[in-house]
Amino acid sequence: MTPDSSRFWASDVYAPGRPQPSFDKQPLRDYLDAERRAGRWNGDAPPPPLSDSVVDATSKRYLEAYRLITGTDLETGR
Repeated sequence: MTPDSSRFWASDVYAPGRPQPSFDKQPLRDYLDAERRAGRWNGDAPPPPLSDSVVDATSKRYLEAYRLITGTDLETGR
């Protein structure tokens, strides 16, 4: 099970019938979509460089999912 799934939600904020906050890589998808719409990337490899804010936002989601599943923090060395 990975947090790539938009169907992986925190039970304490789950509410049927509406969009759920998830642990997927949506910040990365949003960034790449904005780059395509702005004409700075055509969607082919290689992708554009990622800003620190996109990497941080995506990493935080994965790290929070790890913490919730395991009960411990993942040491990243960053």
